[in-house]
This record gives sequence, C-alpha cells and structure tokens, in this order.
Amino acid sequence: MTARPTLERTLELAAFVPFRLNRLAAGTSQYLAIVYQERFGLDIPQWRVMATVGSKQDCTAQYIAASTRMHKTRVSRAIAELEVRQLIERVSSAQDRRERQVRLSKSGRRMYTELLPLALARESSLLECLSPEQLAGFLTGLETLERFLQLED
Repeated sequence: MTARPTLERTLELAAFVPFRLNRLAAGTSQYLAIVYQERFGLDIPQWRVMATVGSKQDCTAQYIAASTRMHKTRVSRAIAELEVRQLIERVSSAQDRRERQVRLSKSGRRMYTELLPLALARESSLLECLSPEQLAGFLTGLETLERFLQLED
C-alpha cells in the first residue's frame, strides 16, 4: 500500500497575495467612499460611473463596465439611479443612432467638478503612508500586474 502524498504547502489566506489585494481594494474603496458617500450620496457603483463618465466626457455603458470591471447589471442600475437624480443623461450616438452615450448633465458636471479635488486629496492622504521609494515601487508593481492581467485602459 502506498502512502498518500502530503501537501508540502498550505494556504495561509492572510498571506495569499490575491486575498491581500482584494482586501486592500475593499479597504481603499471604503477609505475613499467617505468623500463621495457622506457628502454626495453616491454609492461605489455610482461613483465609478461618475468618475468614468466625468473623465471620458461621453462613453457607453459597455465601456464603463469594461473599464471599471463592474458587471453590466450593476453599471445599468447605477446609470439608471444617476439618471433619476439628473446627474447623467443618455443620448444617441452621432455615429450610430442605436448606440446610447452616457454623459454628465449640467448638475452632474458641477458635482464632478466639486468631487474630483476631494477624491484626489483623499488619494494623496492614503499614499502619504508610503515613502517616495515605496510609492514608486508600489506603482511600478501595480502597472506590472495590470499589464500581466491585461487590465490597462
């Protein structure tokens, strides 16, 4: 009778890089959410739609889903909620009348203009815990992983 092989490695979840990245992403989202939830009443999907549309001018829901990695139903729901709040509007594309473009409304543009410097300041305060060398290494590592996973925009 042959002995069963033993696992040479065990999975320590707290040290598992994919788990740590997921936990870091969730913590970072919560840290940033203070800016857009309390002051502007936006949830995470709504914030991601506003940020994407605000930086892109006009774009499609498909583009938002692809660039944010959110499921298309979450994107659609966020767009519908932002439309009810009159922060975004959908218009027909000049190139293809069947395609709908999403863009910030006038009030959405005002909100985005007010929100953007607050979000950038919050990002800066988050990254202040890293030395310049650590920040450079961290950003290089992020870019390398994004390229490997083909997550670039």
